[in-house]
Amino acid sequence: MNWISNYVRPRINSIFSRREIPENLWHKCDACGTMLFHRELTDNMNVCTNCGHHMGISPRERFHALFDGGIFSEVEVPAPLADPLHFRDQKRYPDRMRAAQKATGEKEAMLVVEGEIGRTPVVAVGQDFRFIGGSMGMYVGNAMIAAAERAVSLGRPMVLFSATGGARMQEGILSLMQMPRTTVAVQMLKEARLPYIVVLTNPTSGGVTASYAMLGDVHIAEPNALICFAGPSVIEQTIREKLPEGFQRAEYLLEHGMVDRVTPRTEQRDELIKIIRMMMKMPRAIKADLPAPGPDTAGEPLQVAPPEPAQDQSDPK
Repeated sequence: MNWISNYVRPRINSIFSRREIPENLWHKCDACGTMLFHRELTDNMNVCTNCGHHMGISPRERFHALFDGGIFSEVEVPAPLADPLHFRDQKRYPDRMRAAQKATGEKEAMLVVEGEIGRTPVVAVGQDFRFIGGSMGMYVGNAMIAAAERAVSLGRPMVLFSATGGARMQEGILSLMQMPRTTVAVQMLKEARLPYIVVLTNPTSGGVTASYAMLGDVHIAEPNALICFAGPSVIEQTIREKLPEGFQRAEYLLEHGMVDRVTPRTEQRDELIKIIRMMMKMPRAIKADLPAPGPDTAGEPLQVAPPEPAQDQSDPK
């Protein structure tokens, strides 16, 4: 046994060898170019801590930050036909679906869950733009109907987080048929007199904007989110004119009365709690882990007992 080659040299190499650093520890902001530590970015819900730019976030990550304790349960959605049109472009449609499922870890472009936000029960729906652009296919139509039926059966409000490029071309006319189907789902909520709140994220466009994304009782948009039917480049090429600065962005739509609020992602939880409890005629929400005030005590000042007089501890003698 060679002691130098078998022990000393490996020991020296282990001390001075270069340690491999994971490549995903830092993320570069798309807007300002700031390098952000991944934990810091995750804690801030994928919002740049330097410029406030809102990056993409998956529905599951959003719901973990939104629901109390990050606890929620999924609502089952009926599965549609896998490939109704036998569509093929650069890939077969089933191959494209499998690739999207592997990349995102999700079954489809929409996630339906239920839980409590600030001890307020809700049914929430989120679209995943990573899954074929969050496109609306038959599964998305089934998901909206399942969410609406669940909300009506439980008497809960429904919250939608939209992030989509529109209808799914691989399903053709069947995708466009989801526009009236989802409109009927929203009507079910309105007939049951349950709030339907929409949070428009970047981007929300196409047939989704032309249907369930713009039928809410309250519309909240994330800062600088693109909200449109046809994109700015398509409109510019059609009318051959330069569009106004910030055209079809959330702030532009707020100025022109198309949305009700523009709220940063980190403030949406408190905003939703306030709006939902107001629309459901519930007592105001309170901070900390305390039970909600009853209807008879809401708004009343706390009754504090006066202090007892101090006893004289001196010697009576």
